[in-house]
Amino acid sequence: MLVSATPPTLKGGPNLKQEFLISAEPRINDRIRVPEVRLVGPNGEQVGVVKIEDALRLATEADLDLVEVAPNAKPPVCKLMDFGKWKYEAAVKARETRRKQSNTVLKEVRFRLKIDTHDYETKVSHARRFLSAGDKVKAMIQFRGREQQRPEMGIRLLEKFAEDLGDVGAIESNPRIDGRNMVMVLGPTRTKAEARAEARKNQDEAKARTNTRRQQRQEKRDTSAPQESEGQKLGAAMPEELKKMAAQSSAAEETAAKPTPQAPKPGPRQ
Repeated sequence: MLVSATPPTLKGGPNLKQEFLISAEPRINDRIRVPEVRLVGPNGEQVGVVKIEDALRLATEADLDLVEVAPNAKPPVCKLMDFGKWKYEAAVKARETRRKQSNTVLKEVRFRLKIDTHDYETKVSHARRFLSAGDKVKAMIQFRGREQQRPEMGIRLLEKFAEDLGDVGAIESNPRIDGRNMVMVLGPTRTKAEARAEARKNQDEAKARTNTRRQQRQEKRDTSAPQESEGQKLGAAMPEELKKMAAQSSAAEETAAKPTPQAPKPGPRQ
């Protein structure tokens, strides 16, 4: 007997199959196919068990939707609500939850047993930055050759590493041997959400300081700009007609102030 491995197809094509298997939204209004439901009002009041026709009529009269909130109950529980508004509020809540959710990342810092002082300080600086951001740090010492016979040196180095980072992290996993390596895990003293909040606060303070300095420079420029004299201010505020009259009077005064040329005296007659 041969058994086909192909799954059976539902009547109505692939769209019906996809809707039947994937649809996770509650049934509303005409999609509720039961003879009676337990109805809940829009404010949570218990109406009781009613026929589906009466529940749909009440939803239409109230300009609301009939939403199936408990399909597995007997009879199913339905509520009168604004389904579009409910979906929007649920999406906003989910988005806020995702935004506030903190995903801790495990960062790794590797170094040798005989590490230089400058390189060690660089590794400590990297680990401090990771822990300050709310992430965990996995410190790993890689042994080479006969260094594997001196695990106590690795323990002392990792303990010193944890002590230097004591202000931003704490030991979550004590040093342990993992093959040819020695591993220790440090956890942050504050959560990722707290680190983000503090970083946002520092950013806002820096922006406020920048705006204050910009305003101070603008005020200095305004005070150092040349001031107009009183005559210039009055001249700017004077109407055009008065300006013409003032110009004519000044021209008349200049003409009167000039000496008038005298006519030449007639000579003696011959």
